[in-house]
Amino acid sequence: MIAFSVNGKKVSVDVDSATPLLWVIRDSLGLTGTKFGCGIAQCGCCTVHLDGSAIRSCITPVAQVGGRSVTTIEGLAPASGTHPVQRAWVEVQVPQCGYCQSGQIMTAAAFLRENSRPTAAQIDAAMAGNLCRCGTYQRIRRAVALAANMMAEKA
Repeated sequence: MIAFSVNGKKVSVDVDSATPLLWVIRDSLGLTGTKFGCGIAQCGCCTVHLDGSAIRSCITPVAQVGGRSVTTIEGLAPASGTHPVQRAWVEVQVPQCGYCQSGQIMTAAAFLRENSRPTAAQIDAAMAGNLCRCGTYQRIRRAVALAANMMAEKA
């Protein structure tokens, strides 16, 4: 049994310790917002937060999360509403197909927690590991900048 926290709730799973966290999140816990993209940590679709840092869940063995805290897209927003990154995504109308968006949002949220006043170049660098087949990169950059402004106004 491997015990950890997901979105603030304690869970225990009885799986092989080498099972990728992505499959535990999706198959064992039924949280399907985190997507499978490539399986080799190159696209970013599977990004979640581990103790607040963005990681690729497709290559992270569940054994590495024992006793730690995982946040998925389902747990990003506070109980009272939506996360500023999610609000910015809607306002800028970022998604087309939407498949990569949970990974994009999770990456942006972790980045903005560390850098509250990013430049366009810093946003591009932070988001570079997340692929969008629809090519919405300009909207993603605008949404991350808007979310940073929203977060700065609230602080």
